[in-house]
Amino acid sequence: MYTKITTSGGRRYLQLVEGYRNEDGKVRHRVIANLGRIEDLTPRKLDPLISGLNRALGRTGNTASEVISDSARAHGDVFALHEIWKQLGFDRALERSLRDGRRKTDVEALVRAMVFNRLCAPDSKLGCLRWLDTVAMPAMPETVTHQHLLRAMDALMDHADAVEDALAKQMRPLVDRDLAVVFYDLTTVRIHGEGRVEDDLRGFGMNKETGGIARQFVLGVVQTADGLPLLHTVHPGNMAETKTLQGMLQTVLQRFPVQRVILVADRGLLSQENIGELTALADRGSRKLEFILAVPARRYIELAETFEGLAFDADGLAEAEFSGHRLIVAHDPLRAAEQSDRRRARIRELEEMGERLAGKLDQQDAGETARGRRASDRGSYSRFAKAVAEAELTRFIKPDLQADLFSWSLDEAAIARAELFDGKLALLTNVAGITPAEAVARYKSLADIERGFRVLKSDIEIAPVHHRLPDRIRAHALICFLALVLYRVMRMRLKATGHSASPRTALDLLARIQKHTTHIGDQTFTGLSRSMPEQLDLFDALGLPKPA
Repeated sequence: MYTKITTSGGRRYLQLVEGYRNEDGKVRHRVIANLGRIEDLTPRKLDPLISGLNRALGRTGNTASEVISDSARAHGDVFALHEIWKQLGFDRALERSLRDGRRKTDVEALVRAMVFNRLCAPDSKLGCLRWLDTVAMPAMPETVTHQHLLRAMDALMDHADAVEDALAKQMRPLVDRDLAVVFYDLTTVRIHGEGRVEDDLRGFGMNKETGGIARQFVLGVVQTADGLPLLHTVHPGNMAETKTLQGMLQTVLQRFPVQRVILVADRGLLSQENIGELTALADRGSRKLEFILAVPARRYIELAETFEGLAFDADGLAEAEFSGHRLIVAHDPLRAAEQSDRRRARIRELEEMGERLAGKLDQQDAGETARGRRASDRGSYSRFAKAVAEAELTRFIKPDLQADLFSWSLDEAAIARAELFDGKLALLTNVAGITPAEAVARYKSLADIERGFRVLKSDIEIAPVHHRLPDRIRAHALICFLALVLYRVMRMRLKATGHSASPRTALDLLARIQKHTTHIGDQTFTGLSRSMPEQLDLFDALGLPKPA
């Protein structure tokens, strides 16, 4: 069946024609309907017929209407994150802990949007609003403003304890209750702003990223041996690392009912006070607390006699006792040689500098004049002492400031003592059931938490922080921590299935699955772009359903 235009008497007509076969098997045509003269057939008369035929075939109603397509929105990445969010139970945890009959905004959705923004396109809160216009976020309010996001952060802190307890409950099934090895480390996060507020978190301290003094806060993260972040802590930017340890441990023991906790932490957290606190916590109650702490290099001088008596095995490991606990020392001969050679080379450079200064003074005393400013013993002392201090070698090179003539000496005993410590890692532990090799391996796994900090500062872009109020800073830290949890869960799932993609690569690839919206007449149609095989593989590797 088809349409045909015929001409009769100089006029053109539109007919509906059907083809058929007669008794002889020949094809013939017959007119089913005369639709009228062409000049009289306006779109208004034909559109109902066209729409009816399309509806009979399940097609778009009126194809004569203008087709208007909205800008495509990324969907695959936020869909995957939303599915993981629900699987972890974070949606229920936040809804329960933030429930408030007076509040009209969906705080859980707003917090979720800010968390996903840190993973997909980290930006300010205003930037988050612009990003929301480019993605098809599941279960989002129709209207989101900057004030909505700030109010959601405030609500998060108004119920901070309830929120963090609820989130911890959702992660408990992922933690081994019989034995939990937890890793703890801290980093510094730069903050912009000059003013002061009450209970300000923004303190000046040594920034680990820049190596200089910066206004900052201190962020601590606790994670499992599998790399799953369990909780975070926020401290003023000038707080000493050692003072954060006990409060963190009490929180871990409160939120996670594990029977045996082995804490692994870096050098900056060990002090005599902390050892005593850890021992007291270990002796309290039926739950067992153990630790593996690295001894700071500045404390190695206290271990000189112990190091001298150590006998290392074929793997470069030795064990002794220190402060009533096991002292495990790992020795790397190649690294020791590198450190010793580097120190000796710096010392030689400074000795050559001192000899040049002394030679110039001797030439002046002999009556030989040279171009430039006349040298003096005091000036030579000043230049030489400054160079030694900048090279951090004052323990080994000693300018004789009491002598009338410029001179210096080398402390060979101090150099030998420093070489005794080169290439050595010292660990203090009260764990009785592990070998020295296992203790060293546990400590080296702490490097994974450093990789987590790099993710926070690169992919998630936790810094610099532009918030001023302490609770807003804490809310920002919690949002970034939740983003890190999702990132690490993705990494664990991809690794478990042998997939080579990183979470960052996976999210970038999934973002290419877009949601399209098209308007034809008074009808609106939505659909997704076709998924590529590598995108479908990612959903399988992450254990997630495919978007539909």
